[in-house]
Amino acid sequence: MEIKKLNSQLQKSPIAIIGMACLFPQSKNLQEYWEKILHKIDCITDVPSSRWDVESYYDPDPKAPDKTYCKRGGFIPEVDFNPMEFGLPPNILEVTDISQLLSLVVAKQALEDAGYGLSRQFNRERTGVILGVALARQLSVPLCSRLQYPIWEKVLKSSGLSDEDTQKIVEKMKLAYVNWEENAFPGMLANVVSGRIANRLDLGGMNCVVDAACASSFGALKMAVSELSEYRSDMMLTGGVDTDNSILAYMCFSKTPAISPSQNTKPFDDDADGMMLGEGIGMIVLKRLEDAQRDDDRIYAVIKGIGTSSDGRYKSIYAPRPEGQVRALSHAYEDAAFSPATVSLLEAHGTGTRAGDVAEFTALKEFFSENNSKTQYIALGSVKSQIGHTKAAAGTASLIKTALALHHKVLPPTINITKPNSKFNIETSPFYLNTETKPWLCSEGGAPRRAGVSSFGFGGTNYHVVMEEYESEQHCAYRLHNTPQSILLSASTTKQLLIQCEDILQKLQSSAKDRCYLELIESSKSLEIPLTDVRVGFVANSLSEACNFLQIIIDWLNKYQESESWNLPQGIYYRKTGIALNGKVVALFSGQGSQYLNMGRELAINFPCLRQAYSYINGFLHQDGLPLISDIVFPPPGFDAATRQVQSEVLQRTEYAQPAIGVFSVGLYKILQQAGFKPDFVAGHSFGELTALWAAEVLSEEDYFFLVKARSQAMAMPKDPNFDAGVMLSVKGDVSGVNQLVKNFPQVTIANLNSKNQVVLAGVKSEIAQVQQILNQQGYSTVLLSVSAAFHTPLVSRAQKPFAQAIEAVTFKNAKIPVYSNVTGKRYPTQPQAIKNILKEHLINLVRFQHEIENIYADGGYLFIEFGQGTF
Repeated sequence: MEIKKLNSQLQKSPIAIIGMACLFPQSKNLQEYWEKILHKIDCITDVPSSRWDVESYYDPDPKAPDKTYCKRGGFIPEVDFNPMEFGLPPNILEVTDISQLLSLVVAKQALEDAGYGLSRQFNRERTGVILGVALARQLSVPLCSRLQYPIWEKVLKSSGLSDEDTQKIVEKMKLAYVNWEENAFPGMLANVVSGRIANRLDLGGMNCVVDAACASSFGALKMAVSELSEYRSDMMLTGGVDTDNSILAYMCFSKTPAISPSQNTKPFDDDADGMMLGEGIGMIVLKRLEDAQRDDDRIYAVIKGIGTSSDGRYKSIYAPRPEGQVRALSHAYEDAAFSPATVSLLEAHGTGTRAGDVAEFTALKEFFSENNSKTQYIALGSVKSQIGHTKAAAGTASLIKTALALHHKVLPPTINITKPNSKFNIETSPFYLNTETKPWLCSEGGAPRRAGVSSFGFGGTNYHVVMEEYESEQHCAYRLHNTPQSILLSASTTKQLLIQCEDILQKLQSSAKDRCYLELIESSKSLEIPLTDVRVGFVANSLSEACNFLQIIIDWLNKYQESESWNLPQGIYYRKTGIALNGKVVALFSGQGSQYLNMGRELAINFPCLRQAYSYINGFLHQDGLPLISDIVFPPPGFDAATRQVQSEVLQRTEYAQPAIGVFSVGLYKILQQAGFKPDFVAGHSFGELTALWAAEVLSEEDYFFLVKARSQAMAMPKDPNFDAGVMLSVKGDVSGVNQLVKNFPQVTIANLNSKNQVVLAGVKSEIAQVQQILNQQGYSTVLLSVSAAFHTPLVSRAQKPFAQAIEAVTFKNAKIPVYSNVTGKRYPTQPQAIKNILKEHLINLVRFQHEIENIYADGGYLFIEFGQGTF
């Protein structure tokens, strides 16, 4: 896609998102919203009685007059509102629309999140508020309904009631509605949503609302950005507000009809049949990027471009038109002045309606495929699958999700998708439907992470916003979501441990539970447990899970206080005393054979050092035009078993398996290093020995990844389909007799001597098959390994020379930690050239792992910590 280099205001001065706050279904705040997204929570529920009476208005027949065929949706949770906090007299609450009240709460939270609460001063005269508001007139319904009393009177009188009875009934009916009084008029006006924020929070900049139907919040965003770009304001509060899941809203969308008959939003799915209504309020705080940097603000993401368009004349006022959406996309990337091919996340409007999905995907595919042959590299999704369509707040719901994705370096999931719409031929497009929470690893060529967000509205209005990460990686605390926490408890006796657990559980169930949980986590981090103490530990994902574990421990201790049994439920670890560790610590690095798709996904999501390692090796591979290893380990979700099998088989190929194992092992090692891990010895199994040399600082990180690439490419399978690279067979049992058996098969050798009870044989497929049959008949346990060649045999000798050349091309240093060799079973020599000479022979030599471990043990290495994707 060729982009015109327009000299737009956003190019001159990009806009930073420095604060965010929200109130969405099942989410009272920003953190809860992000957690719901990451954990794939479906926030659609039955209609609460506080909204409307399901028995009165629901009918499964879509054609039933004055009825809706839907009784589910996304509803915001109850929120404590203190009018005195905002200087509002309580007597006006009844005649003030709920959207005005809740928007005050969210606006204040957004400014506080940006760091501009009560304690930090800012220029309020140059701070404005522009919000997208379309249906914020819930109060107008009861106020207007009250004015229908002349009609009631006529109906009652015509039904034969006396004037006196008619008036009594009319007055009773009026009691069901809000009284008209002096505060009712401002209380029902949509523009007062922003006006009340400006009034109560003392903001002197531009103040108004924008109605662009479901694209309202992006209409407001466009105006807010203009205020900043043209220097009329220094800070802007913008977003969308929609608290109207009333029966009126349900009737509007039921009779269109747009609501899902299955009452489930399935964006871009083959079975997509409509949208679900949602409520929500989302707000963001914006500044010019240069000002945010100057003021040392926390920056979630940067807005680089905004594109707008109208559909023009078309089939109907609400029918989406792909050509109009393409224009908005084109304008957005012209505004941003970079290619859409650099985008790797697209948060779609994604309503789940058949017509809407087809039109939107048609536009996206046409625009992003132009002059772009890459396929399935842009994660496509829609938060509406989780919270429903929040109408005027929908754009901001998507924008906040995307800004948090850029901030956390995470590709968020879309739920309810079982099979992509077959009309899309999505596998030939740049897109894939992302149904899993995945680490967002750096794209090709070191380009920053970029994302696009779309929002469209009735009336043919289209918006697309282009966003970019602020920093390629985080260098300080940044996680908004909770992460699993290790909880450790100890006491001098079992009885005292029981009392301690009971006391902690009571605190975690008190009104101060959140503070107590944080204190418990912090105390566990620095806990020093005497060797004689009884101890128990577990990993909790949340406060509630910690409480559940504690209750299980309490029940168990009450029953088995004096028992030596460790028969506790999975996830709980208990010892009556500690174990003295007198020996030295050994770091062991795994070799090839246990790699699997998405290995280390949670770690890559939560630890920058692992993402940085991926970025490093991706850079090496990109230089040679090779596939990025992150794309192999974390492929697009497979929607059928055949696709998943192919993806898994690709990862087993040596040229991908070894870089995958290497980068994962490096990341794991760095994570433990951050926690203070310092081994006395290092060693590895097969490929893992290369990682051990890196850990001992024989190799720099750059040279290590260079050799990982060289080794994996040298050992890759030849393209000749008739070439037999051999296979490897794990054998368990008394292996003393295996040597004699192997002598009868000249093309089979022992490749790994791992222990007295386990060896790995390698050789050509035909002979390995015969050996396996004989061993099985003799009672051995055998397993063919998931490798692409017979490693450590002459069958891979073709790789020795190119790998040896690569070894000579890099600098080896003296080891700072003793490294043990697979080839000799002993320590590597200290001289760098001697280390090189041994490593050159490593590929085709027997792995003497048993001897290696015995020698480490003889040298005092007793505690072995394995780094890698699984067992050796």
